[in-house]
Amino acid sequence: MSSEFQQSESEVTSAAAGGTLYIVATPIGNLDDVSARAVAVLSGVSLIAAEDTRHSGRLLQALGVETRMTALHDHNERDRADGLLQKLEQGHDVALISDAGTPLISDPGFVLVREARRRGLKVSPVPGPSAIIAALCAAGLPTDRFAFEGFLPAKKGARLALLDHLSTQAATLVFYESPHRILDTVEDIVQAMGSTRELVIARELTKTFETFYAGPASEVLQALHDDPHGSRGEFVVMIHGAEKEAADAGMEEVDRLLKLLLTELPVKKAAKLVSEMTGKAKNDLYQRALTLKEA
Repeated sequence: MSSEFQQSESEVTSAAAGGTLYIVATPIGNLDDVSARAVAVLSGVSLIAAEDTRHSGRLLQALGVETRMTALHDHNERDRADGLLQKLEQGHDVALISDAGTPLISDPGFVLVREARRRGLKVSPVPGPSAIIAALCAAGLPTDRFAFEGFLPAKKGARLALLDHLSTQAATLVFYESPHRILDTVEDIVQAMGSTRELVIARELTKTFETFYAGPASEVLQALHDDPHGSRGEFVVMIHGAEKEAADAGMEEVDRLLKLLLTELPVKKAAKLVSEMTGKAKNDLYQRALTLKEA
């Protein structure tokens, strides 16, 4: 095997002097998807920070990993982060895992990783399963550009407003959704983007009842209603981007708003306001406003 692909036997221990925070991806369903490197890192670190220690405890037991765990979740991350950072500064290696998939992707860890970087500590990814990528690669939708939006708002009004803002995006849109909201969400997609917008939903990826629902949004909604398991499990929702004409029309409205605001406001402020109004990325709007200002 080429040396560039060989795993060093001291991978986990070599960073002992400085301590390394490993961001370790774990299976999203099928246990066989865990990598040998992930198991080696989890076995070799001093401590594993897990979103749910009971859930992850079953995984680690199945993998034969006996490393001590501590809980790190949305409700305690700011309180626990400092203790973990001190441990890293003392030279101990720590692994961060979520309940499933790649940490920080709609999961805890941002505060810890950002502060570790700020303090000059080493942060190293151990790549592996990700529900977003697993769903996209099998969906049959364009993947040259996609926008991951996390979970949609829980309240219908806010959800519809966001979907309406995103309806002119040319990129494929990707969301996570919970079982108790999936039907309401698809109904809102039909309302905001039309019954014919192409939609693909992946349910229970890599698990026994893995299912893809694909087609016009109204047909996918009907398929979910017809399937007795259609509201069970974990979902990745993917929406085909807007056709060029609709996307162009959406950007024309953005440009109109920017031009109006640029007559009274600095570029940065105008971009920020339009971002809040349309849901589009502030950095992209800043560059677009600069171009319009120069023109």
